[in-house]
Amino acid sequence: MRVLFNTYPWAFATPGGGEIQLLKYAEHLPALGVEVVLHDIWKPAFDQASLVHFFGCLGGSIQFCGYAKSRGMPLVITSSLWITEETAHRYPMDEIRAQLSLADLVITNSNTESDTLARVFSLPRERFTAVMNGVEPRFAGPHDPALFRERFGIDGPFVLNVGNVEARKNQLGLLRAMVGHELPVVVIGHVREPDYGRQMLSEGGDRLRYLGPLDHGDPLLASAYAACSAFVLPSTLETPGLAALEAAAVGAPLVVTSEGSTRDYFGAYAQYVRHDDPADIRRGIDAALAAGPGSELQSHILNNFSWSAVTATLVDVYRRVVVT
Repeated sequence: MRVLFNTYPWAFATPGGGEIQLLKYAEHLPALGVEVVLHDIWKPAFDQASLVHFFGCLGGSIQFCGYAKSRGMPLVITSSLWITEETAHRYPMDEIRAQLSLADLVITNSNTESDTLARVFSLPRERFTAVMNGVEPRFAGPHDPALFRERFGIDGPFVLNVGNVEARKNQLGLLRAMVGHELPVVVIGHVREPDYGRQMLSEGGDRLRYLGPLDHGDPLLASAYAACSAFVLPSTLETPGLAALEAAAVGAPLVVTSEGSTRDYFGAYAQYVRHDDPADIRRGIDAALAAGPGSELQSHILNNFSWSAVTATLVDVYRRVVVT
């Protein structure tokens, strides 16, 4: 089977968890008998593919998906989307609904996401199927915290946030929760929204160390997870946040937003916080710091969400669509 991958044109300008997910599928699928072709607008390979897998629902995606369907090709779409009745007004619902309606199957990152999207878009639940997000076993380590500390000159305890710097990741909420706290905040990631990044630096002052992005394969990233006292991702929504999965796999105490499908992944092993309440974010952080590292969360993630395991589920989805 040969699958044509595509996403929106600027996705890899500031790659995040969705782009890592795409690349990990492409890395693991060949071992399962599926060849992946990355769409090239200069050398399109529609005639060589069994189906098209599109990633994302940003504006303009519907045209490519519509073209694939006009060629009679099976289409699956990874939504990476969390929309509720309360947040629907922020999104181009009619366009997204039309795009998802083109798909033979919409792939979500959890059953909760499938339930929610089917409800808010009034689409048949059977159009949605979950393929859980994954994590590389290499994050199990062990990892030397000194590698990260020595590279960036960071001593002592700190809380860590890894993610694109943007309103959705809510670094400002984290900083406001940490006002007056003894621990500094370390942020790693691309600046996706420049104005938001400047405000983060202004509000963070000397309580913040912003280190810029690290390559996903850089050993410094796993070392940072191992060095932190707690990993904090108080986003406005997550499905579930690839960095949170990786930090959990390393064994870091975890604080994540309650909005989205985080509970589908972390169960009873994380601190959940309201993204719009700095006091609640602070409560979660202090609870995680008091609990300290534990092996239960790490084992839960590594036993259930390896890329090799979740990618096998994706192959089953492809077979359903091609047979149909």
